Amino acid sequence: MNTLASRLTRPAPALVAVRPSQRSEVAPFIVMDVMEHAARIEAGGGRVMHLEVGQPAAPAPLTARTAAARALEAGQVGYTAALGLPSLRARIARYYAEQHGLELDPERVVVTNGSSGGFILAFLGLFDVGDRVAIASPGYPPYRHVLSALGCEPVLIETLPEDRYALTPEQLVAAHREAPLKGVLVASPGNPTGTMMDRAALSALHGCARDLGISFISDEIYHGLDYAFPAVSAAEIGEDVTVINSFSKYFCMTGWRVGWMVVPPGLSRTMERLQQNFSISVPTLSQIAAEAAFDGREEMDGVKRGYEENRRILTEGLPAAGLKHFLPADGAFYLYADVSAFTDDSVAFATQLLDAAHVATTPGLDFDPFHGRQYLRFSYAGSAADMREAVERIGAFLARG
Repeated sequence: MNTLASRLTRPAPALVAVRPSQRSEVAPFIVMDVMEHAARIEAGGGRVMHLEVGQPAAPAPLTARTAAARALEAGQVGYTAALGLPSLRARIARYYAEQHGLELDPERVVVTNGSSGGFILAFLGLFDVGDRVAIASPGYPPYRHVLSALGCEPVLIETLPEDRYALTPEQLVAAHREAPLKGVLVASPGNPTGTMMDRAALSALHGCARDLGISFISDEIYHGLDYAFPAVSAAEIGEDVTVINSFSKYFCMTGWRVGWMVVPPGLSRTMERLQQNFSISVPTLSQIAAEAAFDGREEMDGVKRGYEENRRILTEGLPAAGLKHFLPADGAFYLYADVSAFTDDSVAFATQLLDAAHVATTPGLDFDPFHGRQYLRFSYAGSAADMREAVERIGAFLARG
């Protein structure tokens, strides 16, 4: 049987006379394999509850879709400047004034090919081959995969539940003493945990990095999706930070592939040169839609309220179903649950849950090589009806043993 577990251990097909580079030997992004497994079940007539992928079920705001349609009708969809449409960069800067009370120079804004493109630009613009970059574990797997592919050394630091799975200054200092770090990357709200850093925690970590001469990168892709307390942007704390954000999550624009960076003063030209050579520019249609998306925030806040209801369904329903141990989901749309009472192999457990109950989840091993075999990530970016049915199916699955 072509299971998720077998895919992870199956060797790649042999290539005749072609050898892949060593830098390409990165681990798979397991959630993509889960999605493929779920698609095969659906192709066979099964109905899968999708709690695996961090993709909003809602469409992009109507304002964005309308603007894109008008641009297509006009027919002028050519290249833009490498740093992005000036009007979009200015609108992003205005967002920081509206949301964070921060006067931001639009020259520090770089429009990117999703947050993924932003990470590549940031890593190339800030680090050289061999540089060590600290990241929290559990954390988003492409951080370490992309760093490795670019010749950098990801330094995984095991975080603790009592610290809300956030890096601490003490941990950063200890890792720097082992061997000098050139960078640190944080995420708040975090993936897969959904936990957040408050202003004091973020400021303390940034101050420690500054004192040590370590570049500070803040992944803020889930900003706007905060429930416990308002998310703080690292851009509020210092100009020496690199912020990465995206229209994918709050604005429900995953497939449009448009994000942005806020870079330290003087670094825009570095990013511009890189983007000129890698992609020329971000797709114009996506940029036009993204600028208009800011006018659809009332619609997106309605979507966010739906996530809050989904969060309530899971945080109340999963304990009743038998999954009792997880941290409060402060933000994003994830819940990271301890399944060690049922398994010590989250990959096999996720496969069984998908095959038997048709509920797709992501094994914690995707995010955490230390303890990931004891965790599953649940995404609640779908509908409330799907969340309720997923809880029922999970309960029945666990009851069968």
